[in-house]
Amino acid sequence: MDTNGASSGPVLCVDAGQTGTRAQPRVDGVQVDLFEYVGVFNDRPTVPQLAEHVKKALRQTEVDCPVVSIGSSGLKDDADPNELLTLLEGTDVHKVLLAHDSTTSYLATVGDQPGVVVAAGTGVVILAVGRTKVARVDGWGYLIGDAGSGYWIGRAALDAVMRAHDGRGEPTQLSEHIEQDFDDIETAYLDLQSDKMKVSRIASYAKIVSALAGSDATALRISQDAATELVHSVTSGLTRVDEADKPDPTVGVVGKVFRNTVLEKHFEKLLTERFPQVKLTEGRGDGLDGCYAMTQLSPKSALNQRVSTATV
Repeated sequence: MDTNGASSGPVLCVDAGQTGTRAQPRVDGVQVDLFEYVGVFNDRPTVPQLAEHVKKALRQTEVDCPVVSIGSSGLKDDADPNELLTLLEGTDVHKVLLAHDSTTSYLATVGDQPGVVVAAGTGVVILAVGRTKVARVDGWGYLIGDAGSGYWIGRAALDAVMRAHDGRGEPTQLSEHIEQDFDDIETAYLDLQSDKMKVSRIASYAKIVSALAGSDATALRISQDAATELVHSVTSGLTRVDEADKPDPTVGVVGKVFRNTVLEKHFEKLLTERFPQVKLTEGRGDGLDGCYAMTQLSPKSALNQRVSTATV
C-alpha cells in the first residue's frame, strides 16, 4: 500500500463496522459533529457503501473536509482509494486514506509502536505490529472466521439452545432468554436465514451469554472458549511479527465483547500465563480517534503498510 504523509486541517473521520458506521468531522483534532449510519455489508462491495456514508456526512456538516480518513470492516487489502475519490467527485475532498479497521483500532489503543490489538465486536480482527512487519490475524467474516467475536458467541449460544431443545445437549438458562425471541424455536433457523440483519441479530445474543456467564455452565464455557480463541490469535500475530519471544508485549483490547467480565478475566489469565509481563491497555480512544491518528502517521511507521492513500 502507498505510504502516508501527515495531514493537517479539517478531516472527516469514518469508522465503519458491521453493526454501524460513525462519521465525525475534526478540525485540528477537535471533534465537531457526529453522525451515525448503518453498518457496512460484507456481502457487497465496500467502497461504494463508504462513499455514500461520506457524502451524507459532508451534506450534514458545515465543516469543509478536504481530507477523509476511513477505517472499515470488510475492506480488502487491495481496496482502491482512487475508486473512492472518483465516487466522491463533485465534493471538496481531494485526499482519502483508506485502511481496514484493525489499523485504526490499533492506533487508538496501542499507538504507533510494536504490539498487538484485539478488536472484538460483532466481528473480530487482530493486528500485530513489529519493528518492520505487520500481520493481520482473522477478521475473515462470520462464515469462515471471526473466532471469539460477538457473532461467534451468539452463534454458539444458539447452537447450545438448539442442542438442549433436541436433547443433544445439557439444559441451559440461555434457552428461556433466546426462545422468547421466536414464535417457535423450531422455525428459528428460517427466521434467521431470511433476516437481512442476521449477523448483528445473532451477535446480539452475546449480551445474554455475558449476563449468564456467572451462573450458567454453558454460558461460562462459551465465554471461556471465546477468550481462548482470542489469546490464540494474539499469540499467532505476535509470532508472525517476531515479537512473541518478549515477556512484555503491549496488547490493546477494544470492543463490546470485552464487556463480558468472565471472558475478559479468562483472556487476561491465559495471556499472562503466556506473557508474564504483558502490558494490557484499552487505549485512550476509539475507532474515530484511530482514523484521525492515521492522518498523522510518520512516513517511517510500519503501519503505513496497511494504509492506502490517494490524492487529486
